[in-house]
Amino acid sequence: MEALSSRCRAPPLLSTVRLDAAAVRDGGSFCSNSFAVKYAPLKTANKRRAFIITFSYKSKNRNAIEKKREQLEQYGLDPDEFLSQPSSKSRRRKESANSGRKNEQVSREEPKPPRETHKLLQVLAGKARRKKLLSPKGMDVRPMMEVVKGAAFGILQAAGGCPTALRSGRWLDLYSGTGSVGIEAISRGCSEVHFVEMDPWVVSDVLQPNLEWTGFLDSSVIHTVRVEDFLARAEKFMGKDGKFDYISVTPPYMEVDYGVLMKQITSSAVIGEDTFLVVEYPLGTDMLDTCGCLVKIADRRFGRTHLAIYGPQWAQKKR
Repeated sequence: MEALSSRCRAPPLLSTVRLDAAAVRDGGSFCSNSFAVKYAPLKTANKRRAFIITFSYKSKNRNAIEKKREQLEQYGLDPDEFLSQPSSKSRRRKESANSGRKNEQVSREEPKPPRETHKLLQVLAGKARRKKLLSPKGMDVRPMMEVVKGAAFGILQAAGGCPTALRSGRWLDLYSGTGSVGIEAISRGCSEVHFVEMDPWVVSDVLQPNLEWTGFLDSSVIHTVRVEDFLARAEKFMGKDGKFDYISVTPPYMEVDYGVLMKQITSSAVIGEDTFLVVEYPLGTDMLDTCGCLVKIADRRFGRTHLAIYGPQWAQKKR
């Protein structure tokens, strides 16, 4: 065989490569489990043929590791937990996932902007008339509109036989929020109001400052609890004398089932035969003509807001 000139270095071979003369003359390739050899004739100026042999070495160890990685991934396992040398692809994937988790953790730890208040509401009549009340900015707390509040108290005063003031009694303000309804009730003659509001921030930063500002804190009792829990345990909260003369219900429209809510009120210990019940509800809600022993004495519409008032039968006759 003529002398062969090699232009590249190859790793040491464990076995001898045998090439026959015809294959060397015409060019070709040779493969084994650990490497591949490609050879081709090359013409030179002195018309002697030289050959270029290229060795492509394959590591059995590397192939085995990659095969194991593929098998582990098929079974849903992380190859990096079982193999000591993760591949560059897996390493990049893991680094990307870790960076994503870090970004997510940073975003979770970002503090929420502080909730703010403004003075848009006011007391309409009575001892605290024209005093401004705090209310939260945004739509998380939706106070009763002043036109609706004014109409509700006008109907209650007329039904009670005194157009200029409320009958003295106790008021229960459910979903009180800013407390504007209960504060209006104290201003117009109620002796005591119980406010039920579950949001601690609203209680500490809105409701309580409004009561202090109007001077009605001593006539008020605040229950920081869910309305459903208060109604279910009214006797525990109020004792045996748990019935109220007035109850106002101004819930967030989209978060309550009015059918379930009215049944809870009817079956609770807070309602009596002489109770007046004021319910604000959205357009499209069906309200019954009776609520337990009470009858509907008024039903008004203010745009998309409706106002239903239930009371004793004697109040209906007076109107």
